[in-house]
Formats: sequence, structure tokens, C-alpha cells
Amino acid sequence: MFEKSTLKLNIDPLIIQALREDISDEDVTTNAILQGKEVKGEVDLICKEDGIICGLQIFERVFKLLDEDTTVEFFVKDGDFVKNKTLMAKVHGDVKVLLSGERVALNYLQRMSGIATYTHSVAKLLDGTSIKLLDTRKTTPNNRIFEKYSVTVGGGNNHRYNLSDGVLLKDNHIDAAGSVTNAIKLARDYAPFVRKIEVEVETLDMVREAVAAKADIIMLDNMSHDVMKEAVQIINGSAEIEVSGNVTKENIAKLADLGVNYISSGALTHSAPIMDISLKNLRTL
Repeated sequence: MFEKSTLKLNIDPLIIQALREDISDEDVTTNAILQGKEVKGEVDLICKEDGIICGLQIFERVFKLLDEDTTVEFFVKDGDFVKNKTLMAKVHGDVKVLLSGERVALNYLQRMSGIATYTHSVAKLLDGTSIKLLDTRKTTPNNRIFEKYSVTVGGGNNHRYNLSDGVLLKDNHIDAAGSVTNAIKLARDYAPFVRKIEVEVETLDMVREAVAAKADIIMLDNMSHDVMKEAVQIINGSAEIEVSGNVTKENIAKLADLGVNYISSGALTHSAPIMDISLKNLRTL
């Protein structure tokens, strides 16, 4: 769960921007209906399909930022598997706030729950192995903190959060440095000794070069299954191994026999469908 300091410093500004996007001037529909009247009400949060719920704290925070007096009574928690038609919460407060905050609150909850649900379905395919499922930086701009959290709720793990987190030498870095060997040397000379150096390789010759240069982690990128098997034999325990490149729910199980440490998949965040969730049955009090 997000701590108060994380909410205020890192998350509140993002939610406020989302609210400003949706309410640039006024909620003209709600204002027309209520005509300035203050009316208290409550509305039900209902899931409309099975899945892993995620983002309840963010859902609540949307309404709290509009009106601190809004309260949410939850009947589930992040990480719970919920079934279609489950009543997950009741939101109590100013009806104007309930109506104006509905779309933004649901957008976060649907997106985060969709990622958690998809990640869970992929992670299950690696049950019985020691392989860690990782996400990538292929996230929606300004929503990375929400999406990477959702991956962990679904049973996945976070790769580096941003470019300051770790050294990952990709193809263009290697091109800029002139070779795998030189890229690793430059990174080792520059980065603090506590940083692991990971290098992305696309051929067996690059694998051999990365092993000779003593990379800490070698990422096998977009290789065929047979070539990856040979690469694992070449590495032979001298570095941790990550597999990446077009990894999806449909093909990840085929990678489980390679004996690698990590499998990363951008699909966890960029291709997860939303989970269908609604606010229904608004009642005035």
C-alpha cells in the first residue's frame, strides 16, 4: 500500500492532473442537475467481471482530493480475487463529488486491476519454477507508479523503475560505445560499485563477449528458443540471465525450461485489458 508521504509527494499531483484534465472548468452536467444544492448520497462499487482488484487506495484518494469528507467503506482489499457482481465498496459523500470524481476514480481502478489480473494469469504459467516475472519501462507516461504497483499486486516483480535505477546497456548504448566490451567497461568505470551491470545481447557472439567482459546480468533479447538454450550453456552460471522480447501470455510457458533467472514482459503493462468495474445505484440520503 502507498504510505501517506508517497501519496502526497508522488501520487497526489498525478491524480490532481487527471482531475484537471476531466474537469477543466466545471462539471456542467452535475451542476445542471444539482443547481448548487448540497446533497449527501452513497453509491456502490461493483465489479462486472472476475479478476484481481487493485488500486482501491487510489480510487478513494480521487474522491478525498475533491472533498476530504468523502468516505469509502471497502469490503475487499488489493490483491483479492473478486467475482462478477461482487459489491466491493460503498462511497459516501457529497453527490456532486461522487458524480464528478467517478470517471477518474474508475479509470485508475479499472486500469490497475486489469494489469494485476493479467500479470496474475501470466505469473501462474511460471508456477513450479524459480523464474521471476518482471515488468519493463513500457508504461503509460505519468502512470508508471500505478502500473508497476499493479504488477506486484498481480504476483510479478518490478524491473528498474527508471533510468536512475540501474545500468542496462541496450543495443543503441552498445552502438554508441562501439562494442559490448567497451560499453561494459565504461559503465563499470562510471557507475557506483553497488550497481549491477546488465547488457542486452542479440547474438551468440555478443553473449560470449558479455561473459568475457564479466557482465552481472545478460539479457537474451528476441532470440529463438534453440539459440537461447545455447546461450545459457555459454553463460554457464557466470552471470544471471534474463529473457526478453515479445514475451506474452501465449508463449511464456515455453520459456520455463531454459533455466534462466528472469523473464521480462512489456505486455504486463502495455497490453493488459482493463477490468470492467462500475459505480452504480446512486442513492441520496
